[in-house]
Amino acid sequence: MSYVDGFVLAVPTANRAAYLEHARASVAVFKKHGAVRVVETWGADVPDGEVTSFPMAVKCQPDETVVFSWIEWPSKAVRDAGMEKLVDDPFFQNEDASVPYDGGRMIFGGFEMILDEKTETV
Repeated sequence: MSYVDGFVLAVPTANRAAYLEHARASVAVFKKHGAVRVVETWGADVPDGEVTSFPMAVKCQPDETVVFSWIEWPSKAVRDAGMEKLVDDPFFQNEDASVPYDGGRMIFGGFEMILDEKTETV
């Protein structure tokens, strides 16, 4: 089964276009190193929680939007090999200076796929 890296971060709402440009540019790099799918979503209905929530997890400020993203890999082995190569890829060298968000508040993790059902629409 596939392996997924998931990410949640807060992006300044004014940086939406810059974030999308950065995300689009990164797709080719991830795919070059084995990823089969890259998905970026922009928060549209992300409520604040009382105990926990996406906004609380990334310390989202009033002028920021929560972004939820994932990268799908064919397997964990392909992901591990791809991530090793990504560290040295020129695209990600000195990236901290150019990303349109605070990477220090990003939460991320790797996940084994246990169910993948797609509903066909008519």
